[in-house]
Amino acid sequence: MTDPVAQRLEALRAETLASLAELGVRIDAVTAARADANTDDEHDPEGATIAFERSQADALRQAARIRLGEIDAALARVDAGTFGRCVVCGAVIPAGRLQARPFAATCLAHA
Repeated sequence: MTDPVAQRLEALRAETLASLAELGVRIDAVTAARADANTDDEHDPEGATIAFERSQADALRQAARIRLGEIDAALARVDAGTFGRCVVCGAVIPAGRLQARPFAATCLAHA
């Protein structure tokens, strides 16, 4: 793949997949730690912390899944030749926006 835009998106995709795997391991570890405890969250001073850690990791995992979908959609736009154009109005997405958010699908007006 020689297209620098596609290369950057593929690198972001790989990073996101690695983050998803890491978060899965983290959630599994928190779940296992909770399963090994003989107490319930309500009466265990560490229970709230365990529940918070799992909730936080799950929220991060959900955000990574959304990002992965956005990256995949951007790669599809590269393949279709429509990358860099707003999916709503067709206007050119400013280079600065694509620099900051390479998988942006909309111009600033539709962001």
